[in-house]
Amino acid sequence: MAQLIETLKLPEDLRTLSLKQLDQVSREVRKIMIDTLLEIGGHFAANLGVVELTVALHAAFQSPVDKIIWDVGHQGYPHKMLTGRLSQIHTIRQDGGLSGFLKRSENPHDQ
Repeated sequence: MAQLIETLKLPEDLRTLSLKQLDQVSREVRKIMIDTLLEIGGHFAANLGVVELTVALHAAFQSPVDKIIWDVGHQGYPHKMLTGRLSQIHTIRQDGGLSGFLKRSENPHDQ
């Protein structure tokens, strides 16, 4: 069965979801992130701590028109997953993969 997050045009479709569906997206982001970081390593705590916040911000605002600024890049993994890089998240911090930090040249949603 496909995950809800895989059926969405992100982040735009988040604004059309119910609170229950947003909670489901948060759970899916967390599971994907844990599975990925257990395999390749990375920053768990800061990223896990902002999953719901990230989903809420992207559901409430229209990034990249509305600028979302994170205080540290260690909080950026859920943001990356919700801004068109879900299928690449397994490459984070890998040679030729996604940057471990937010990077303007990587995606217009990164500030």
